[in-house]
Amino acid sequence: MMLISHEDTRMLIKGTVDKNFRADVLEGMASSPREIPARWFYDRRGSELFEAITALPEYYPTRSERSILLKYAGEIAAMAGPGRAVVEFGSGSSAKTPLLLSAISPSAYVPIDISGDFLRESAQNLGKMFPSVPVFPIEGDFTHPVALPPGIQGTRSLGFFPGSTIGNLLVPAAVDLLRAMAETLGEDSMLLIGIDRIKDPAILIPAYDDQQGVTAEFNLNLLCRINRELDGTIPVEAFRHLAKWNDDHARIEMHLEALYDVDFTIEGYDFSMRRGETIHTENSHKYGPRDVDVLLRAGGWQPLADWTDVDGQFGVILAATSRSGASLDESV
Repeated sequence: MMLISHEDTRMLIKGTVDKNFRADVLEGMASSPREIPARWFYDRRGSELFEAITALPEYYPTRSERSILLKYAGEIAAMAGPGRAVVEFGSGSSAKTPLLLSAISPSAYVPIDISGDFLRESAQNLGKMFPSVPVFPIEGDFTHPVALPPGIQGTRSLGFFPGSTIGNLLVPAAVDLLRAMAETLGEDSMLLIGIDRIKDPAILIPAYDDQQGVTAEFNLNLLCRINRELDGTIPVEAFRHLAKWNDDHARIEMHLEALYDVDFTIEGYDFSMRRGETIHTENSHKYGPRDVDVLLRAGGWQPLADWTDVDGQFGVILAATSRSGASLDESV
């Protein structure tokens, strides 16, 4: 894979990301209830911990999604057609990406991720597998429209958003993200997206509160990042990881719960938390099939096909921009 630098864009976005991190943390910690967006989990250590989570026995989404991509890659490729530029949102380690690239004969690969060091390392590793495909890594926040590199302008795009990351967002924000993706990808684009299904909380909760404590470390690492990057004095040992199912909103919630009364500062601002008070750090919404269709259409995408694993626990959906897509009934 030919690695093509996108340094100017990377440096511009990096400064914006740091500014947004500060703003989100200070605003979130001052709000009631306290909350910090889940995207800030992903510094280098957080990205490494998440990759460890995906290999845990309790964490079914990665295995389920991989099984879908392995089984249906040919069908996906036939519907997408050859020569598209694959744009992966929140690429991380790009662990599932080879399954897609091997099937569809892409013209280019554009991974976008908020963790720059992790992004570039993953892109280089992927380059060893696909030496003939140009790659344009972009460090940045893909929740807003991203300017794609000049090298792929005019090329039809296939967005790739695996892992059910869309579930981390409240519905209005998820719709905004889908619209931003459509703007990033341009006309005549497609989107391949993973979305987790509603299921028994007895399966869901262990996936977010594993016995080895990796998810707990992942959650607590957010406090370490605040201390390191925002001059925080948060006593990390004063908090514990908490995962619970919220049936009214069909979502798993992750929190950091204070074990005792605690005072600390962030960039010189004073904060106090009482025992039992929490910082809400992540939502993971689960969707039924009809919910998925409504969500995608609201975001400007027309569902084309929907594949699930053998247990029906996870879904992978191919959609097209509304003006260019056929309906689900017309294509399957």
